[in-house]
Amino acid sequence: MPPHNLSDFVKAYDVRGLVPEQLDVDVAWALGAAFAEVVTSREAPHDGRPGCVIGHDMRATSPELSQAFGKGVSSRGVDVTSIGLASTDGLYFASGHLDLAGAMFTASHNPAAYNGIKLCRPGARPVGQDSGLADVRDLAQAILDGTTELGHEDEGATTERDVLADYAAFLRGLVDLSAIRPLTVVVDAGNGMGGHTVPAVLGTQAGMPSLPLTVVPLYFELDGTFPNHEANPLEPANLRDLQAAVVEHGADLGLAFDGDADRCFVIDEHGDAVSPSAITALIATREVAREVASGTPAGDVSIVHNVITSAQVPEVIAELGARAVRTRVGHSFIKGEMARANAVFGGEHSAHYYFRDFWFADTGMLAAMHVLGALGEQSEPLSEVMGDYTAYSASGEINSTVDDAAASTALVRDWASDREVEVDELDGLTLTHPGDGEGDPMWWLNLRASNTEPLLRLNVEAADADTMAAIRDDVLSVVRGTARGN
Repeated sequence: MPPHNLSDFVKAYDVRGLVPEQLDVDVAWALGAAFAEVVTSREAPHDGRPGCVIGHDMRATSPELSQAFGKGVSSRGVDVTSIGLASTDGLYFASGHLDLAGAMFTASHNPAAYNGIKLCRPGARPVGQDSGLADVRDLAQAILDGTTELGHEDEGATTERDVLADYAAFLRGLVDLSAIRPLTVVVDAGNGMGGHTVPAVLGTQAGMPSLPLTVVPLYFELDGTFPNHEANPLEPANLRDLQAAVVEHGADLGLAFDGDADRCFVIDEHGDAVSPSAITALIATREVAREVASGTPAGDVSIVHNVITSAQVPEVIAELGARAVRTRVGHSFIKGEMARANAVFGGEHSAHYYFRDFWFADTGMLAAMHVLGALGEQSEPLSEVMGDYTAYSASGEINSTVDDAAASTALVRDWASDREVEVDELDGLTLTHPGDGEGDPMWWLNLRASNTEPLLRLNVEAADADTMAAIRDDVLSVVRGTARGN
């Protein structure tokens, strides 16, 4: 057996493994050399010289691993631009702005024992299992096993470049917050990279003019051990400090970023979490309006959403006269569909938000700025603003451990056989009951198998809470009849 089995931790969309048991400097070097061979050397910019931009988060192992990766890249005659500490969307900015392939060292919201790599082609175009990552993995494995020897190349140059100010200026140019009413916002960075980017974009630390914002910081100290709470705002327990602080300070809203700050979650003035689907609908409304104001007919504007966003998202888009494009869950599907449709915006219920003006990549900071802009351009509180986008009751994602995902899914299909439902299998099993009003409420559910674990993921939404709970409980009882545990 090889000392490292890369298939164990090179996932569908990125690299994510334990350090040093799985991911160490030797593996990072091999992945860098393989990335240069498979992707970077074939993506030379207009001047003909291939290059790669590399950033890293605040984890203790990130500088060493990113440096080793960079040495692997440069060993193949590819120039390396190191931007040092960065959020993932900061790395995407550098990839787009500099037109270079990119590598971001981060394990996002995973615990401190993990690290990982997110890879992209020039222009922040994704590298996933079906777009080069499997080839990178296999070549890196052969390098580590000693079964492949790479020919000699003149070593590429390595330079350092600080892009934080350029990143801040670029985002400020996309959403102008200079004329909004004064707002107080509590920001929980979770000891992650939001503590690096928020002062630059929403404050003055990168030399930008001050905005009418009072930012109350929570856990801005960069610390990859996450001493206060996990940097995963998708878990409700990790939002409690922020919710309490919003109420304590009488703030207008709260923002929570995950570890690499590519996702942003929103808390209203009451301390209540705002659904990412509602944020998707809000930003979609703003982006459609901006396109129409620039002269684009609404019917020519596309917005992408995945199969588990609220039914209200496509309804809002249709009311605007724009086109809703539905796709599978996962950033590679969203980005690919956005590029095909030339969509101006895309949103996922996981709080990933994608923008055409940001190379179709996801950025939590730009999404946060849209929320601040929407709130600050009028006088109503955030709960009132978001009320227009929260008509339905949702279960959130519920996981069940099962022996046979296909068999459990078939049982749910059987359960629905005597119900009036529309069936589609774009991503897992989606059942939709349109309903006809109060006596027959609308509901839908999606049941998807995990790619990496023996899990079924259930999402349910309905016109009212009682209907949602009834459908949720019925389906869980069916699914968990074959479960090993919950």
